[in-house]
Amino acid sequence: MFYYLLTPIVYYNYLLIAAAVIPAIILMIHVYKSDHLDKESPALLFSLIRAGILSSLLALVEERVFCYILNQYVEPNTVKYNVILYFGIVAIAEESSKYIFLRRNSWNNPEFNCQYDGVVYAVFVSLGFALWENISYVLNYGLSVAIPRAVTAIPGHACFGVFMGTFYGLAKKYDYSGEKSKSVLFTIFSLIVPILIHGAYDYIATLEQQDADWYFLIFIFVLFVISYILVGQASKKDKVIDR
Repeated sequence: MFYYLLTPIVYYNYLLIAAAVIPAIILMIHVYKSDHLDKESPALLFSLIRAGILSSLLALVEERVFCYILNQYVEPNTVKYNVILYFGIVAIAEESSKYIFLRRNSWNNPEFNCQYDGVVYAVFVSLGFALWENISYVLNYGLSVAIPRAVTAIPGHACFGVFMGTFYGLAKKYDYSGEKSKSVLFTIFSLIVPILIHGAYDYIATLEQQDADWYFLIFIFVLFVISYILVGQASKKDKVIDR
C-alpha cells in the first residue's frame, strides 16, 4: 500500500528533474555539434559538466557569506543594495567560480587545441552550473518555474558561457603563440565581460517598475541573438592553434 502511495511522488520528482535537465542538454548538444574541427572526448565534456556543478556549490557559499555582510551595512531593496548584490556579489561569485573550474579542467588539457574549444568548454561548465541550479529551483518550487527558467535562466547561463569562452579561446590562442600580454588581456575579458552581462541580466530581471518586463525581454532577446551569432562565427572561423 505504501509503495502505491509513494509511486506518484517518485514519478513527479523524475518529471521535475527532467524538466530541469532537458533544456541544458539541448543547448549542450547544439554547441557540441557546432564544433567542426576536432570534437572533444566525452570524458572531458563530462568533467566540465561536473566542474560546473562544483562551481555552483562554491558560488553558493560565497554568495551566502557576502550577502550576510551586505545586509549588515546596506539597506535592502535599494538601488545601491541591488547594484552591489547583482554586480558585486552574485555575478562575480558565479562567473569567477565557473572560470576557476573551467581553467582547472581545461587549460592544460592536450585536447584544447582549437580556438572554438574555449566556447565549448565554457558553455559546458556554465550549463553544468545552470543544470544543478535549475534542479534545485524546480525541486523547491515545482514545475511552475521550469518553463520560465528553460527560456531565460538556462540560455542565459549559456550566453554568459559563450562570451567567456570566446575570450578564453583567444587567450589560449595567444598563449600558444607566445604573446603573453594578449593572453592575459583576453583572460581578463573572459571574466569581466560575463560578469557585467550577468549582473545586468539579474538587475534588469528584478526591476520593479512599469515596463520592466519589456526591458528584460528586450535584453535577453539581444543577448541571445548576439550569442547565437558569436557561436556561428567562432565555429566557422575555428582554427587549430599550435606553437
